[in-house]
Amino acid sequence: MDKMTRIDIITRPSKFDELKEALNSIGVTGMTVSQVMGCGMQKGSREMYRGTPVEITLLPKIKIETVVCEVPVDLVIETAKKVLYTGEIGDGKIFVYTVDNAIKIRTGEEGVKAL
Repeated sequence: MDKMTRIDIITRPSKFDELKEALNSIGVTGMTVSQVMGCGMQKGSREMYRGTPVEITLLPKIKIETVVCEVPVDLVIETAKKVLYTGEIGDGKIFVYTVDNAIKIRTGEEGVKAL
C-alpha cells in the first residue's frame, strides 16, 4: 500500500483563500475545512496581571485537513509556510500524521484508491 499522510493546518481565516489556491496549484484537491477557536502557548498558561489571573482568549481560526499520497508532504508544508508566514504571532501551526488506511464508504475501496 502506498504511504498516506494527513496534514492539518491551523491558521487565520483571512489566509484561507490564498492557501486554498496555493494548495490547488501543487495538486492538493481534497480538503476538509472547519472553523475553530484556539490559542497558542502564549495564552495557554495562566498569566497574572496585578495579582489577578488573566483569562485565556480564544481566537477564530480555520483548520484545513488533507490526506496526500502523490503530492510530496514537504511540498505541502513549504507551500503552506510560504503563504501563511507574516512573522507575527498567530501565523498558525502544521501537524503531520501517518494514515494507516482510508476506506471509501460508497465503493468499499481502501488505501490510496479511497482518496
